[in-house]
Amino acid sequence: MTCRACLLLLAAALPLAACQAGGEGGANVPGDTSSTAPYSGIAADELLKFTGTEPFWGGQVQGTALTYSTPEDVDGETITVERFAGRGGIAFSGELGGETFDLVVSQGECSDGMSDRTYPFTVTLHLGDETRGGCAWSDEHPFSGPEHP
Repeated sequence: MTCRACLLLLAAALPLAACQAGGEGGANVPGDTSSTAPYSGIAADELLKFTGTEPFWGGQVQGTALTYSTPEDVDGETITVERFAGRGGIAFSGELGGETFDLVVSQGECSDGMSDRTYPFTVTLHLGDETRGGCAWSDEHPFSGPEHP
């Protein structure tokens, strides 16, 4: 685990603390000050899919394998990542094309701004010096809205 991922997760979760409250199944979420347990809302073996716009990017992560794709590389590139569960969500850290890759996932309603879908998780991607925002979902935590917008 890298300290970089820990700091990124903490930084991403703080703005959400005022918006989120409560939790399900013992999952630690932002706004819950009664627990010091790591976030447990996304299982370690759960296939988590993510997407972002401007520029378009996306992919999926399961375990230590993360695939990152763009319109220029639709098959994507698979990298090995470390997972960190913090109080407000999870983070995945690795390296892509010689640059740091940190994906921070937090519970919270998310819109991609292009479809009529609502996703259950927000994501922040730090790729080298760039920061991008997006949304995430899984079969266990599906998006709502049209299957094919």
